[in-house]
Amino acid sequence: MRHRVLWSTSTTSILLRRGCLPPLAGGDDRTEGEVTVAITSRAPAPGGGVAVPPAGASASPPDGPPGRSTAWAEGVERLREAATTEPGRLRIIGAALAALIVLFGTVSVWEISERTTAADDVVGRSQPLSADAASIYRSLADADTTSSSGFLLGAQEPHEVRQRYEKDIANASKLLVSAAANTGGNEDSREQIALLSEQLPRYTGLIEQARATNRQGLPLGGAYLRYANEQMTTQLLPAAQRLYEAETGRLYEDYDDARSWPLASLGAGLLAMAGLVWAQRRNYRHTNRVFNHGLVAATAASVVVLLWLAVGHTVARSSLSEARADGQESMKVLNDARIASLQARAGENLTLIARGAVLAEDKKSDKYDVDFTNNMKQLDAGLATALRLADDEAGRSPVNRAVDGVQQWKQRHTAAREADLKGDYEAALPQVVGDEKHKESSGAAFDTVDASLDQAVAHEQREFTRAAREGLGALGGLVTGAAALVIIGAAAAVLGIGRRLSEYR
Repeated sequence: MRHRVLWSTSTTSILLRRGCLPPLAGGDDRTEGEVTVAITSRAPAPGGGVAVPPAGASASPPDGPPGRSTAWAEGVERLREAATTEPGRLRIIGAALAALIVLFGTVSVWEISERTTAADDVVGRSQPLSADAASIYRSLADADTTSSSGFLLGAQEPHEVRQRYEKDIANASKLLVSAAANTGGNEDSREQIALLSEQLPRYTGLIEQARATNRQGLPLGGAYLRYANEQMTTQLLPAAQRLYEAETGRLYEDYDDARSWPLASLGAGLLAMAGLVWAQRRNYRHTNRVFNHGLVAATAASVVVLLWLAVGHTVARSSLSEARADGQESMKVLNDARIASLQARAGENLTLIARGAVLAEDKKSDKYDVDFTNNMKQLDAGLATALRLADDEAGRSPVNRAVDGVQQWKQRHTAAREADLKGDYEAALPQVVGDEKHKESSGAAFDTVDASLDQAVAHEQREFTRAAREGLGALGGLVTGAAALVIIGAAAAVLGIGRRLSEYR
């Protein structure tokens, strides 16, 4: 059976090219001709022709309904079809460049925002909290030292000694309230603050009981004072030390967060730059035009953001490192040295108050004299480290004065201790607390050491604040500037590609 099918010339040529029809003998030069195709119901026509079902014969039903393509598959197919033409390829390139630049800007804004927040926390939150925790420790230790000095003076306790004790207690209480309000979700810090708030009133009650009993001339006052000192050394000061360590640990975490390199931003920036360079090289190869204004503008904006990011973070990292090394580390050493001096002074006073009633672990030596010796060793080591860390004369000068004061303190303490060991308490007492005849007492030497260390701490605090603020300032404006430049760069890339597309219209 044969069917006659009319084909246009264009349709025939397409089918011939695709191999669907056998070539006709003598060529196909007809403008509109006939193609005779042999048709069988079961086999294809000879020569590779296409089999057509006989008239009236029904085609066999398909095995099932045709499969539906997903939206993703359709999108991929359209993208593949678009990529077969130059305008389509240009649209894809423009979209990819804009996406890379926006990705670069988004990651940069995110990472720099985190580092700016961390640097701001270093300056305005974590370091002040660490300094407050150190001040709480120092105030408590000074209060304990001052209370023992006042106890030695008895009824003749000077008003300024009492005033200093009350000032220390008030300062510690105020700083505890401030720390409780600002410490945030740090559970360890909150636990220590609660312990200090609970134990401090008990300590002050014991001190008042010791003072009242001492004024009555009863020996029980010394027992109250020793018990108060035990509460201070076993409860309050360890809690204050743990609070200081917790806040300092959080400070160092903020340091690390602020100083960490924005690797994702730098990587995204380099990737965007590589894409822009490739697009411009491709544009040159296709058009022989050296510059595309839009792509050049996008490249310039990306370069500015990348350089600003790298240089700004490098400067901030350097300043924060300086703040930590030259400021915070020095302050930590000086605070430890000052606390050691306060505890040494308390031990010296209690040595006279206890008069050998409390023995050390060896059951032979006086406990408070042993404590004095150990604390003085810590003080010597701390001052040596502070001198090594001091990087200018303004930092070294007060530390040198403290070193000289420690030497005088040791000499005067030795003389007072010798008199006490001989049983001459009346001669030892003025050499420790001082009076009109003993201006050069160990107490006066301690005051010199304490004042010098206070001056050194204040200097290092200023150095820290200056360097940390410089680091924070180096990141200032980077988030807003990067966002604005990236938007400009993405728009310029799209416009540059659009300029090329307009040539095809």
